[in-house]
Amino acid sequence: MILSKATLPDIAASTVQKPAKELLNLPEKVLQFGTGVLLRGLPDFFIDKANKQGVFNGRVVVVKSTDSGGADAFDKQDGLYTICVQGIDKGKKVEENIIAGAISRVLSVRQHWKDILQTAYNPEMQIIISNTTEVGITLLEEDIHQQPPASFPAKLLAFLYERYKACQGSAEGGMIVIPTELIVGNGDKLLTIVLQLAAYNKLDAAFTDWLKSHNHFCNSLVDRIVPGKPDAAAKSAIEAALGYQDDLLIMCEVYRLWAIEGDEKVKQVLSFAKCDDGVIIAPDIEMYRELKLRLLNGTHTLSCGLAFLSGFQTVKEAMADPLFGSFVQDIMLHEIAPAIPAKVDPVTAEQFGMQVLDRFRNPFINHQWISITMQYSSKMKMRVIPVLLKYYTEFNKTPAGIAKGFAAFLAFMKPVKKDGNVFYGERNGQHYPINDDNAAYFYEQWQKHEVSGLVPAVLSDLTLWGTDLTKLPGFAGAVSDNMLQITKK
Repeated sequence: MILSKATLPDIAASTVQKPAKELLNLPEKVLQFGTGVLLRGLPDFFIDKANKQGVFNGRVVVVKSTDSGGADAFDKQDGLYTICVQGIDKGKKVEENIIAGAISRVLSVRQHWKDILQTAYNPEMQIIISNTTEVGITLLEEDIHQQPPASFPAKLLAFLYERYKACQGSAEGGMIVIPTELIVGNGDKLLTIVLQLAAYNKLDAAFTDWLKSHNHFCNSLVDRIVPGKPDAAAKSAIEAALGYQDDLLIMCEVYRLWAIEGDEKVKQVLSFAKCDDGVIIAPDIEMYRELKLRLLNGTHTLSCGLAFLSGFQTVKEAMADPLFGSFVQDIMLHEIAPAIPAKVDPVTAEQFGMQVLDRFRNPFINHQWISITMQYSSKMKMRVIPVLLKYYTEFNKTPAGIAKGFAAFLAFMKPVKKDGNVFYGERNGQHYPINDDNAAYFYEQWQKHEVSGLVPAVLSDLTLWGTDLTKLPGFAGAVSDNMLQITKK
């Protein structure tokens, strides 16, 4: 039995949360550019949850940029799909299955461009969401009257121009546009490109005024691990337990965050935010960006080298080790959290940190440490160095955990072998790739120096760090001491 509207009544509600029949007839309020798992596992998840609580009461028209050809799973399943949530929440294991009914239909750009533009005439349409990857938010000077335009910003502008004509330039006809691409200031950047395209297409000034005055382009930040479809064996096991086949089934962790920069008007329209603490609408979302960058990404960066060299393969494996788990928690809560280079409430930082620790302990996700080491040096510079400098400003002493993490980074970045343009380190007699643009630099430094000379040489390199880290009292000495211990193992 394949999941669809027709089979929905036959599916046992004891195994999965189902949408009520009437929820599948709600009006279309959202135009979504992208069919990817992140959108289905985060914005569409929130909208589905709100609909089930009788709050938002709207569905999503999804725009698919590629034409898959033949029978499409979304059509076969009437837009229904299962979200399998697995992870840790407040220290407890969570497993729940949800049939999401937020998607009304999926329209192909190549096949249904006129239908996509026609949605601009729906007075209930209020919101546009996108996830077209970072490459999607780029300027391509092109005619927006093509059927269809090539780039996402041009498609968006074509829709908004159609919307302007449909609502005759009324304030009520303006849209809330929320890009979720992983770009700082994604909403601001998208608006800039759309305005440039409007000028290129010589669209009238009245439209441009309406675009700027009555549409909200919101910066946003998304955070949820959505691995997507499980492997064939796991999928079969899940489907056997649920009692139906689902070719759109996706996995995701418990944690979810969608921080959106917006005012009261935005809050009013995005009423689904009331139904889940994971949706945050605030005038400034920089705090949430910093929390993620420092507590999650920064902790990963400071832990990955040490974890990998200690013999751990995955994050969950390392977190299950009492000693290493304690190291990660201490470095996150006692060194990184008090030194975030932004205005962050300490209570909020601690709460966020505890959620991150739950995510690290997730037994259902096999996050490889070696993958976290990719572009290790640039991650160190971006994620860790600002925290290190702030820590010295606040406490004027050496952060022991950060010094140890930095030492492990230098030890990991010791190439012992070169094959073409690829450098390899060594762990327990086995070679591992050093996927870093600065690998050749570290190869050269390790050729020149022992630990005693390498540490000051690398730490004082302004091109790497933008500052001389040897000027931080006690830091170079602490890194050297840790290096000697690590390299002796």
